[in-house]
Amino acid sequence: MDTHAAPERPANGAKPAKPARARRHRRPTLAVWKFASCDGCQLTLLDCEDELLAIADVVVVAHFLEASRDVLRGPYDLSIVEGSITTPHDAERIHRVRRLSKRLLAIGACAVTGGLQALRDFADVQAWVPLVYANPAAIEALPRSTPIANHVAVDHELRGCPVSKAQLLDTIIALLHGRVPRAPSHPVCLECKARGAVCVAVAQRQPCLGPVTMAGCGAICPAHGRGCYGCFGPAAAPEPRALAPVLRSHGHTDDAIARAYRAYNAAAGVFRAAGDDHGRA
Repeated sequence: MDTHAAPERPANGAKPAKPARARRHRRPTLAVWKFASCDGCQLTLLDCEDELLAIADVVVVAHFLEASRDVLRGPYDLSIVEGSITTPHDAERIHRVRRLSKRLLAIGACAVTGGLQALRDFADVQAWVPLVYANPAAIEALPRSTPIANHVAVDHELRGCPVSKAQLLDTIIALLHGRVPRAPSHPVCLECKARGAVCVAVAQRQPCLGPVTMAGCGAICPAHGRGCYGCFGPAAAPEPRALAPVLRSHGHTDDAIARAYRAYNAAAGVFRAAGDDHGRA
């Protein structure tokens, strides 16, 4: 049989159909960027291991210095940003990242609320710099640590210190496929109930921010006998003022309550207000 023979012409005299060509699909590009942070959220992405390999089969990891020195030029279909803006240089750099990115995902407490670095909001940064650095003149620090959304448009935010691996994977896939990411809005207390954890606030009278903190961690701390630290920031419609009498009845001072709110999400609206209320008491 001659495999190179011309195809027979149809009986109606029409030209024979050409063989269909395989359609080439361009894989979307993914970039990961670091600003002021501890790298914990990027490490969460690397910790995905098998799942990350699956993602690498359908996307091009074009810029991820935590994982590889290979860098492809933008623009990028999705940029993931970890860290807050704490220097004039980073305040300029985030705009360049935004220009290069079709979609931008801010991950972690630092990128979403300013993180632990936002504790500088309660002090005079310039007064502390000479006490910490041998050459204060070389330090360029902004007076406040601000989230990414304060500087550029953000398509989606993912909370946590660090972020949830499951939420991170689902969000990346959702954004790459044009689907709205899923994220809980209920408090950590529901996660405690779901895993059968004893309420440490009631049983052990420990300071716990579970009633006002967004779920996402799986209630790790309460399940191990420790009150919630508020790593995922305020839940939907939290009521810190309703929680305050409970904390006081357990012997916690207003100063201790203020410190509880001034942690991983110190600058998050409701948490900052609650910290200020107790700090002034």
